[in-house]
Amino acid sequence: MLEKIIFNLLAFSLFIIIFFKIIRRKDLNYTFSLVLQLIGIIIGLIELRLKFDESLALGLIRYLFSILIPFIIIIMELGGINFSEALSVLGAKFFMALGDTKTAKKILVKLVTKYPESYYGHKLLAECYEKEGGMRRAIDEYVASVDINRKDYKSYFKIAELLRDLGKKDEAIEMLENLVKVKPDCYEGSCLLGELLCEQERFKEAANVYNAALIYRPADYDLYYNLGIIYTRLSDFQMAKEMYEKAAAINHKMYGANYSLGLIAFIQRDYETAEKYFKESLYDELEASSYYQLAKIYIYKGEKDIAINFLNKAIELEPSFLKLAEKEKAFEKIKEHITVSVKMDEPDEKENNDEDSENKHTIKKNVILIDEEKIAKEYLEEALSIIEEMSENDTKEKINEKLDYIFNKHKKEKELEEKEYEERLEEIKKEKEERQRN
Repeated sequence: MLEKIIFNLLAFSLFIIIFFKIIRRKDLNYTFSLVLQLIGIIIGLIELRLKFDESLALGLIRYLFSILIPFIIIIMELGGINFSEALSVLGAKFFMALGDTKTAKKILVKLVTKYPESYYGHKLLAECYEKEGGMRRAIDEYVASVDINRKDYKSYFKIAELLRDLGKKDEAIEMLENLVKVKPDCYEGSCLLGELLCEQERFKEAANVYNAALIYRPADYDLYYNLGIIYTRLSDFQMAKEMYEKAAAINHKMYGANYSLGLIAFIQRDYETAEKYFKESLYDELEASSYYQLAKIYIYKGEKDIAINFLNKAIELEPSFLKLAEKEKAFEKIKEHITVSVKMDEPDEKENNDEDSENKHTIKKNVILIDEEKIAKEYLEEALSIIEEMSENDTKEKINEKLDYIFNKHKKEKELEEKEYEERLEEIKKEKEERQRN
């Protein structure tokens, strides 16, 4: 009997504390706890009134609802954890897990309205807006979460990503520069900053960012490979070679690095090294290009039969090499030995080998634009072509002028594409406005 009297006194005391929390904060989230407490108290009063022996199950429910749950709430609050906020966050996460962002958003909007300093509320609300495609609202909520928690570097990064997606690349760069300044070991931030700088042709700045990131990730092949691309675009072939070599040393399946190393060695007329690297890059989309370059090497080495074999393999894999080979001076003496018959107006279809697909190694390109990699490859190939055409009497200055021409040509092509894209967007906008008027 005494135990039940003490229980009821304690339960009533906890009930009053929770009740006054509702009154003081005007927060109905505490009602959930209040209802459970009331159920436990009623069970206790019934047992006390009717004086029957309680079952173990009823006893556990009574103590759980009336004592344990409110006691946990009070301990949480004393520890600086807002129970109402925690309950809303859990509820929002539950609905987000179910894919119901609409309900989750309603819960979170109510939470941040009631508690504007709720860090988790703003952050989860940002995630909801992002999933629904409301990028601008997502940015606002991520900014709010960063204002509350200055060490929330992940939100810094998310803001930069969203700004990039919205086309506000200068703002994204500024955000990322601040991020890597306060947290220089932020790998994702360094990678995205380098990517955006490359996209704006700011290669020297991008090189500085990647080199700084290497301090914290000294064995990261992506960083070395991207630096190889950057130094290629800067016409610093020696540094490009060093970076590609380090990338290839870390990951022997870096076929792109091996192909670029082969081109650099070829430019430097180191045929043995070039041959080695091209053979190591004989894989997937680089296979045809590698065979084509090997064919040229064997022409220069005087081994025409091997050159013919490699050239035919290259054309078989990539029919467009037929026209290119017909223009190359190196292949003048073996043109009549091209035995592959191709139709240039039909796309080359390659059989999909399931076993090969399973073993296919995909290089992770989350650090730099694939376009930059493609341009760097074309840049090296054109540089090689120009150097092959120039005589030994041509000065280094002349060669550099030609290389600068290639670089500027790619830059102008990119600027033209961007201009055409903007003009097309403007046309679509005008067409839409005209339809609305009609």
